[in-house]
Amino acid sequence: MTTPEPQLRINGLGVERGGRQVLQGLDMNLPRGTFLSVEGRSGVGKTSLLSCLAGMLEPAEGRISYRCREGCEHSPDQFRQRIGCVFQHFALTPNATVKTNVLCGLLPHRSPLRTLFGFPKSDHRLAGELLEKLGIAHLADQPVSRISGGERQRVAVARALISRPECLLADEPVSNLNPELAREVLGLLKKHCAETGCTVVCALHDSDLSGEFSDLRLRLGGGCDWQLTSEKPQ
Repeated sequence: MTTPEPQLRINGLGVERGGRQVLQGLDMNLPRGTFLSVEGRSGVGKTSLLSCLAGMLEPAEGRISYRCREGCEHSPDQFRQRIGCVFQHFALTPNATVKTNVLCGLLPHRSPLRTLFGFPKSDHRLAGELLEKLGIAHLADQPVSRISGGERQRVAVARALISRPECLLADEPVSNLNPELAREVLGLLKKHCAETGCTVVCALHDSDLSGEFSDLRLRLGGGCDWQLTSEKPQ
């Protein structure tokens, strides 16, 4: 059986934060369509690792590379438009509506001319479908400032998915949701992996959810203390 070509390669990665090395010597190859959970206590470098993968933080050492669908190798900076991000603090526009916030996920992928008079109907339809899947379609016209933290979290997930990214980086995307909703959202991300070949790297604090939805689990303990395990049946 042929081993799938990795979409994401991490070689000898070291990450520093505030002058302190929080991660060292990380080596990992992720095939396209993998769901990887990143676990560990606060301060071990989960968010810093995601920032490096997104091209927002320069690694202290080592190399990260992505292979795009066309087969070319890219640095995180070069690959950024193919990455969807769910930030821990959402980074939404409070006075804009829920649907507008979701549509903003398409701005890096649309020419100014195409959105000069607003987003086309096809984009509105796609945003509506995502909001429906996430159970918040009834909030489409509400300003983000008027919805709950859990609802904002789902808006942030929809915004990240609307551009059909090749890789999704999610920092605690279900931390404000009850267990039932958390499973629904993670199930949607898992299905997205299977249907589109999108690779998901997701920081999770709940080890039960990690075990339920992950193909691989990366447990960080600080510095060189990290462990990559498979949840797939042998």
